[in-house]
Amino acid sequence: MAIELPDDLIELERSAWAEIQAGMLTVDTALAVQERITAFAAESGESRLAVETELKKRVRHPELGGDTA
Repeated sequence: MAIELPDDLIELERSAWAEIQAGMLTVDTALAVQERITAFAAESGESRLAVETELKKRVRHPELGGDTA
């Protein structure tokens, strides 16, 4: 079962992914994503790894399922 990720976390990862693809990822962007992943994992009771894995799958590989945007 997929983890229900909050919209703000998905948007942060989309921004980071766009920066990565452009070769312009900043430390601030990467840190914002990592901090939000950690906070959401704590809020939801999910493991941090499970949250990050689901997030990357949804944003970077929507063909694997999950992206509803």
